[in-house]
Amino acid sequence: MNIFNLILVQPLANGLIFFYKILWQNMGLAIIVFSLFLRFVLNPLTKPYMTSMKKIKDAEPQLKKLKEKYKNDKTGLMKAQADFYKEKGINPGAGCLPYLLQIVVLIALFSVFSKILIGGEGGMEKINSYLYQPLRFQQGESLSTQFLYMNITKPDVFRIPNFPIPIPGPILLLAALLQLASSMMMLPAVKIEEKMASGTSGKGDDMQASMQKSTTYTFPLMTLIFGMSFSSGLALYWAVFSAFQVWQQYKTSGWGGLSNTVWKIKRYLKTD
Repeated sequence: MNIFNLILVQPLANGLIFFYKILWQNMGLAIIVFSLFLRFVLNPLTKPYMTSMKKIKDAEPQLKKLKEKYKNDKTGLMKAQADFYKEKGINPGAGCLPYLLQIVVLIALFSVFSKILIGGEGGMEKINSYLYQPLRFQQGESLSTQFLYMNITKPDVFRIPNFPIPIPGPILLLAALLQLASSMMMLPAVKIEEKMASGTSGKGDDMQASMQKSTTYTFPLMTLIFGMSFSSGLALYWAVFSAFQVWQQYKTSGWGGLSNTVWKIKRYLKTD
Protein backbone atom coordinates (compact mmCIF):
# COMPACT_ATOMS: atom_id res chain seq x y z
CA MET A 1 0.00 0.00 0.00
CA ASN A 2 1.55 3.34 -1.07
CA ILE A 3 1.87 6.41 1.17
CA PHE A 4 -1.19 8.19 -0.29
CA ASN A 5 -3.38 5.13 0.36
CA LEU A 6 -1.94 4.64 3.82
CA ILE A 7 -2.30 8.27 4.97
CA LEU A 8 -5.58 9.28 3.29
CA VAL A 9 -7.45 6.55 1.41
CA GLN A 10 -7.34 3.92 4.16
CA PRO A 11 -8.51 6.24 7.00
CA LEU A 12 -11.30 7.65 4.79
CA ALA A 13 -12.40 4.14 3.79
CA ASN A 14 -12.52 3.06 7.43
CA GLY A 15 -14.38 6.19 8.47
CA LEU A 16 -16.99 5.66 5.76
CA ILE A 17 -17.46 1.98 6.59
CA PHE A 18 -17.71 2.82 10.31
CA PHE A 19 -20.66 5.15 9.66
CA TYR A 20 -22.10 2.62 7.18
CA LYS A 21 -22.20 -0.06 9.89
CA ILE A 22 -23.70 2.13 12.62
CA LEU A 23 -26.29 3.69 10.26
CA TRP A 24 -28.18 0.50 9.40
CA GLN A 25 -25.88 -0.35 6.48
CA ASN A 26 -27.20 2.59 4.47
CA MET A 27 -24.35 3.93 2.34
CA GLY A 28 -26.19 7.15 1.44
CA LEU A 29 -26.72 8.07 5.11
CA ALA A 30 -23.13 7.06 5.83
CA ILE A 31 -21.84 9.47 3.16
CA ILE A 32 -24.01 12.33 4.48
CA VAL A 33 -22.94 11.89 8.11
CA PHE A 34 -19.31 11.23 7.17
CA SER A 35 -19.28 14.39 5.02
CA LEU A 36 -20.52 16.45 7.97
CA PHE A 37 -17.91 14.81 10.19
CA LEU A 38 -15.13 15.73 7.74
CA ARG A 39 -16.44 19.30 7.51
CA PHE A 40 -16.22 19.71 11.28
CA VAL A 41 -12.70 18.24 11.25
CA LEU A 42 -11.60 20.68 8.53
CA ASN A 43 -13.43 23.63 10.10
CA PRO A 44 -10.37 25.01 11.97
CA LEU A 45 -8.67 25.37 8.57
CA THR A 46 -11.58 26.93 6.65
CA LYS A 47 -12.77 29.33 9.35
CA PRO A 48 -9.70 31.64 9.09
CA TYR A 49 -10.43 32.06 5.38
CA MET A 50 -14.04 33.10 6.05
CA THR A 51 -12.91 35.53 8.74
CA SER A 52 -10.21 36.96 6.47
CA MET A 53 -12.71 37.63 3.67
CA LYS A 54 -15.01 39.45 6.09
CA LYS A 55 -12.12 41.57 7.37
CA ILE A 56 -11.15 42.52 3.81
CA LYS A 57 -14.73 43.61 3.12
CA ASP A 58 -14.86 45.68 6.31
CA ALA A 59 -11.47 47.25 5.53
CA GLU A 60 -12.46 48.55 2.07
CA PRO A 61 -12.52 52.27 3.08
CA GLN A 62 -9.01 52.11 4.59
CA LEU A 63 -7.66 50.16 1.61
CA LYS A 64 -9.15 52.74 -0.75
CA LYS A 65 -7.32 55.53 1.12
CA LEU A 66 -4.05 53.63 0.81
CA LYS A 67 -4.69 53.25 -2.90
CA GLU A 68 -5.15 56.98 -3.33
CA LYS A 69 -2.12 57.80 -1.18
CA TYR A 70 0.22 55.51 -3.15
CA LYS A 71 -1.41 55.78 -6.57
CA ASN A 72 1.93 56.54 -8.22
CA ASP A 73 4.04 54.20 -6.09
CA LYS A 74 3.19 50.55 -6.60
CA THR A 75 6.04 49.29 -4.41
CA GLY A 76 5.00 51.62 -1.60
CA LEU A 77 1.37 50.50 -1.99
CA MET A 78 2.29 46.83 -1.75
CA LYS A 79 4.31 47.47 1.43
CA ALA A 80 1.56 49.64 2.93
CA GLN A 81 -1.06 46.98 2.18
CA ALA A 82 1.14 44.26 3.67
CA ASP A 83 1.64 46.32 6.84
CA PHE A 84 -2.10 47.05 7.00
CA TYR A 85 -2.98 43.35 6.62
CA LYS A 86 -0.49 42.47 9.36
CA GLU A 87 -1.85 45.13 11.70
CA LYS A 88 -5.47 44.02 11.18
CA GLY A 89 -4.65 40.30 11.28
CA ILE A 90 -5.76 39.75 7.69
CA ASN A 91 -4.28 36.91 5.67
CA PRO A 92 -5.31 37.24 1.98
CA GLY A 93 -3.83 33.83 1.22
CA ALA A 94 -5.72 32.05 4.00
CA GLY A 95 -7.99 30.29 1.50
CA CYS A 96 -5.29 28.38 -0.35
CA LEU A 97 -4.72 25.59 2.15
CA PRO A 98 -8.40 24.76 2.81
CA TYR A 99 -9.21 24.51 -0.89
CA LEU A 100 -6.11 22.45 -1.65
CA LEU A 101 -6.99 20.14 1.23
CA GLN A 102 -10.56 19.81 -0.03
CA ILE A 103 -9.24 18.77 -3.45
CA VAL A 104 -6.85 16.23 -1.88
CA VAL A 105 -9.70 14.75 0.21
CA LEU A 106 -11.93 14.63 -2.89
CA ILE A 107 -9.22 12.74 -4.82
CA ALA A 108 -8.82 10.33 -1.91
CA LEU A 109 -12.59 9.75 -1.76
CA PHE A 110 -12.58 9.16 -5.51
CA SER A 111 -10.08 6.35 -4.84
CA VAL A 112 -12.31 4.99 -2.06
CA PHE A 113 -15.30 4.79 -4.41
CA SER A 114 -13.60 3.76 -7.63
CA LYS A 115 -11.02 1.32 -6.28
CA ILE A 116 -12.70 -0.05 -3.17
CA LEU A 117 -16.47 0.33 -2.94
CA ILE A 118 -17.17 -0.37 -6.60
CA GLY A 119 -15.33 -3.62 -6.07
CA GLY A 120 -14.10 -5.00 -9.35
CA GLU A 121 -11.29 -7.52 -9.09
CA GLY A 122 -11.00 -8.76 -5.53
CA GLY A 123 -14.52 -7.79 -4.39
CA MET A 124 -15.03 -7.86 -0.63
CA GLU A 125 -11.51 -9.16 -0.16
CA LYS A 126 -10.15 -5.97 -1.65
CA ILE A 127 -12.40 -3.84 0.59
CA ASN A 128 -11.25 -5.75 3.67
CA SER A 129 -7.59 -5.16 2.72
CA TYR A 130 -8.17 -1.44 3.38
CA LEU A 131 -10.14 -1.90 6.60
CA TYR A 132 -8.90 -2.19 10.15
CA GLN A 133 -9.66 -5.54 11.81
CA PRO A 134 -12.82 -4.54 13.79
CA LEU A 135 -14.48 -3.09 10.67
CA ARG A 136 -13.78 -5.90 8.23
CA PHE A 137 -16.71 -7.71 6.63
CA GLN A 138 -17.39 -11.32 7.44
CA GLN A 139 -17.49 -14.01 4.80
CA GLY A 140 -20.79 -13.87 2.92
CA GLU A 141 -21.51 -10.22 3.77
CA SER A 142 -22.20 -7.77 0.96
CA LEU A 143 -22.12 -4.00 0.61
CA SER A 144 -25.40 -2.19 -0.03
CA THR A 145 -24.88 0.74 -2.42
CA GLN A 146 -28.50 1.71 -3.19
CA PHE A 147 -29.72 5.10 -1.89
CA LEU A 148 -32.99 6.75 -2.89
CA TYR A 149 -33.21 6.50 -6.69
CA MET A 150 -29.50 5.85 -7.35
CA ASN A 151 -26.64 3.44 -6.95
CA ILE A 152 -23.96 5.53 -5.25
CA THR A 153 -21.19 3.73 -7.18
CA LYS A 154 -22.57 4.99 -10.52
CA PRO A 155 -22.86 8.57 -11.89
CA ASP A 156 -25.98 10.57 -11.00
CA VAL A 157 -27.22 10.99 -14.57
CA PHE A 158 -30.28 10.14 -16.63
CA ARG A 159 -30.03 8.93 -20.19
CA ILE A 160 -32.72 9.81 -22.72
CA PRO A 161 -33.07 7.57 -25.79
CA ASN A 162 -31.60 9.16 -28.93
CA PHE A 163 -30.21 12.08 -26.88
CA PRO A 164 -26.41 12.33 -27.35
CA ILE A 165 -25.40 13.29 -23.80
CA PRO A 166 -26.61 12.25 -20.32
CA ILE A 167 -28.68 14.63 -18.16
CA PRO A 168 -27.33 15.51 -14.67
CA GLY A 169 -29.39 14.07 -11.82
CA PRO A 170 -30.85 16.02 -8.84
CA ILE A 171 -27.98 15.36 -6.41
CA LEU A 172 -25.36 16.41 -8.95
CA LEU A 173 -27.30 19.56 -9.85
CA LEU A 174 -27.70 20.37 -6.14
CA ALA A 175 -23.94 19.96 -5.59
CA ALA A 176 -23.16 22.37 -8.47
CA LEU A 177 -25.77 24.94 -7.33
CA LEU A 178 -24.51 24.88 -3.75
CA GLN A 179 -20.96 25.34 -5.00
CA LEU A 180 -22.15 28.31 -7.08
CA ALA A 181 -23.99 29.78 -4.08
CA SER A 182 -20.87 29.44 -1.95
CA SER A 183 -18.74 31.12 -4.62
CA MET A 184 -21.23 33.97 -5.12
CA MET A 185 -21.38 34.62 -1.38
CA MET A 186 -17.68 35.50 -1.56
CA LEU A 187 -18.19 37.99 -4.42
CA PRO A 188 -18.02 41.17 -2.27
CA ALA A 189 -14.43 40.35 -1.26
CA VAL A 190 -13.56 39.54 -4.87
CA LYS A 191 -15.06 42.84 -6.07
CA ILE A 192 -13.02 44.77 -3.50
CA GLU A 193 -9.84 43.18 -4.79
CA GLU A 194 -10.91 44.01 -8.36
CA LYS A 195 -11.39 47.66 -7.45
CA MET A 196 -8.03 47.69 -5.69
CA ALA A 197 -6.39 46.17 -8.76
CA SER A 198 -8.04 48.48 -11.29
CA GLY A 199 -6.04 51.50 -10.16
CA THR A 200 -2.59 49.92 -10.30
CA SER A 201 -0.31 50.40 -13.25
CA GLY A 202 0.92 46.79 -13.17
CA LYS A 203 -0.96 43.76 -14.45
CA GLY A 204 -0.20 41.31 -11.62
CA ASP A 205 -3.03 42.43 -9.34
CA ASP A 206 -5.50 42.56 -12.25
CA MET A 207 -4.64 39.00 -13.22
CA GLN A 208 -5.11 37.74 -9.65
CA ALA A 209 -8.48 39.49 -9.28
CA SER A 210 -9.60 38.15 -12.65
CA MET A 211 -8.61 34.58 -11.70
CA GLN A 212 -10.51 34.85 -8.41
CA LYS A 213 -13.61 36.07 -10.24
CA SER A 214 -13.40 33.27 -12.82
CA THR A 215 -13.37 30.59 -10.11
CA THR A 216 -16.83 31.78 -9.03
CA TYR A 217 -18.27 30.11 -12.12
CA THR A 218 -15.61 27.61 -13.22
CA PHE A 219 -15.66 25.52 -10.02
CA PRO A 220 -19.44 24.86 -10.14
CA LEU A 221 -19.19 24.12 -13.87
CA MET A 222 -16.35 21.68 -13.26
CA THR A 223 -18.39 20.04 -10.49
CA LEU A 224 -21.21 19.48 -12.96
CA ILE A 225 -19.09 18.28 -15.88
CA PHE A 226 -16.75 15.95 -13.98
CA GLY A 227 -19.57 14.78 -11.71
CA MET A 228 -21.28 13.23 -14.74
CA SER A 229 -18.42 10.73 -14.96
CA PHE A 230 -17.82 10.04 -11.25
CA SER A 231 -19.88 8.01 -8.80
CA SER A 232 -22.97 9.69 -7.35
CA GLY A 233 -21.49 9.04 -3.90
CA LEU A 234 -18.95 11.77 -4.63
CA ALA A 235 -21.73 14.12 -5.79
CA LEU A 236 -23.63 13.45 -2.55
CA TYR A 237 -20.48 14.13 -0.51
CA TRP A 238 -19.83 17.40 -2.37
CA ALA A 239 -23.45 18.54 -1.99
CA VAL A 240 -23.35 18.05 1.79
CA PHE A 241 -19.88 19.57 2.04
CA SER A 242 -20.94 22.64 0.02
CA ALA A 243 -24.18 23.06 1.98
CA PHE A 244 -22.18 23.21 5.20
CA GLN A 245 -19.84 25.75 3.61
CA VAL A 246 -22.78 27.97 2.60
CA TRP A 247 -24.10 27.84 6.16
CA GLN A 248 -20.64 28.64 7.56
CA GLN A 249 -20.20 31.61 5.21
CA TYR A 250 -23.67 32.92 6.11
CA LYS A 251 -22.89 32.73 9.84
CA THR A 252 -19.55 34.51 9.28
CA SER A 253 -20.40 37.30 6.84
CA GLY A 254 -24.05 37.02 5.76
CA TRP A 255 -25.31 36.39 2.23
CA GLY A 256 -22.56 38.42 0.54
CA GLY A 257 -23.01 38.43 -3.23
CA LEU A 258 -26.32 36.58 -2.85
CA SER A 259 -27.95 39.38 -0.85
CA ASN A 260 -29.87 40.82 -3.80
CA THR A 261 -31.04 37.38 -4.92
CA VAL A 262 -32.22 36.45 -1.42
CA TRP A 263 -34.03 39.81 -1.09
CA LYS A 264 -35.82 39.27 -4.43
CA ILE A 265 -36.89 35.74 -3.41
CA LYS A 266 -38.26 36.99 -0.08
CA ARG A 267 -40.10 39.82 -1.83
CA TYR A 268 -41.58 37.40 -4.37
CA LEU A 269 -42.74 35.00 -1.64
CA LYS A 270 -44.41 37.83 0.28
CA THR A 271 -46.11 39.13 -2.88
CA ASP A 272 -47.23 35.67 -3.89
